[in-house]
Amino acid sequence: MSDILIVDDERDIRELISDILKDEGFETRLAANSDEAIGALNEREPSLMILDIWLKDSRMDGIDILKQVKRNNPDVPVIIISGHGNIEIAVAAIRQGAYDFIEKPFNIDQLMVVINRATETSRLRRENSTLRRGEGRSTEMLGQSVAFKRLRDGLDKVAKSNGRVMLSGEPGTGKELAARYIHAHSPRAQAPFVTVPCATIEPERMEEVLFGRESPERGVEPGLLEQAHGGIIYFDEVGDMPLGTQPKILRVLTEQQFIRAGGTDRVRVDLRVLSSTNRDLPTEIAAGRFRQELYDRLNVVPIAVPSLADRREDIGHLARHFIEHFHQHQGLTPRDLPEETVAALQSMRWPGNIRQLRNVIERVLILAEGPGAIQPAELEPQGATPENGDALSLGPQITSMALREARELFEREYLVAQINRFGGNISRTAQFVGMERSALHRKLKSLGVVGGARSDDEMVVGK
Repeated sequence: MSDILIVDDERDIRELISDILKDEGFETRLAANSDEAIGALNEREPSLMILDIWLKDSRMDGIDILKQVKRNNPDVPVIIISGHGNIEIAVAAIRQGAYDFIEKPFNIDQLMVVINRATETSRLRRENSTLRRGEGRSTEMLGQSVAFKRLRDGLDKVAKSNGRVMLSGEPGTGKELAARYIHAHSPRAQAPFVTVPCATIEPERMEEVLFGRESPERGVEPGLLEQAHGGIIYFDEVGDMPLGTQPKILRVLTEQQFIRAGGTDRVRVDLRVLSSTNRDLPTEIAAGRFRQELYDRLNVVPIAVPSLADRREDIGHLARHFIEHFHQHQGLTPRDLPEETVAALQSMRWPGNIRQLRNVIERVLILAEGPGAIQPAELEPQGATPENGDALSLGPQITSMALREARELFEREYLVAQINRFGGNISRTAQFVGMERSALHRKLKSLGVVGGARSDDEMVVGK
């Protein structure tokens, strides 16, 4: 049930309210003054707060506490109670963000009606926030191969615990889907799931994005850690986290608290941490690019997410799933997938793994000339190439070119892939490929690469 914080300087009143709420199945915490109230808020955010507006021997009165709650914990509904109620106090409380105002001595039935309405409003607000963050997306995992079953068994084992999990695997294998599967099957399933895209956040903004900030002009702006309070924080491609940020994250993992940029108050959070990487982190540690202590904290339960090459028997099942998905969500005409086409898909190289397979199916459906079955000949132009044989793996497009043209095509495709990997961030791309930023700009211009990253993980490429 909901956790309700009761703040009142009169012991009899707060204990009476607590007893009433416990009889209704609620959990309660009690505070007699502002310091105890703020401490309770920092320890764990309640789902509702009942706040007396007059607090004897307290550093702040109820209105001041209300202002701080609305600034730091805006999703917590606050019900104001007072034995000195009048219309001016009620209006002031509502203007500051109170959910409702009740005058002492209060009617128990009236109090319960207001509490039930407030908790329902809070629940709906959190659900809407969840939908805005995209947490309602499917967490269904598909496959029948031995490698897939081994993966799902491992995820099922760790889901019920609170342990930290590190997911490793090639790009496009579905590491984030695996993390969301853990979340959906964990005791925190109704709490937030917040992703930190370490590879695409500017290093100089990383700490502000994670910890949030405070300023007189804009007040409190919660960071991703605070948004994930009570739920799961997922560090996507944690190997790309700036070296200077790593010890601060290590401290958060140890203390479960931090200070916002520009602030002074400590913010307490209750988080489960999941992470993923496609890098060899022990090698990164040896090179001085990743901290051993952070690796040890994150890598409590390592789980390897298999590549598509290791689960080829799942390719037909996944491809048919994508066909149905694009029919349902984009209105694309569904097409049959005959066994000879499945065999062709299984013989292809998939360096982009499941993400690449998804893109190929989408393109085939978009470019279809009719509703007939998908033929093997439609696949190769989409970028996947046969697995066997070096000459065959080059494909006719490459082998018919002069060396200079083939080299330029490779460079263009390689750089486009890297730019997409880093979300269009030229500085990060240049650092990874070992080029100066200005040199990379010149190279892109000479290759005719223009535009930016798109939602389907492609670039707009032209001359």
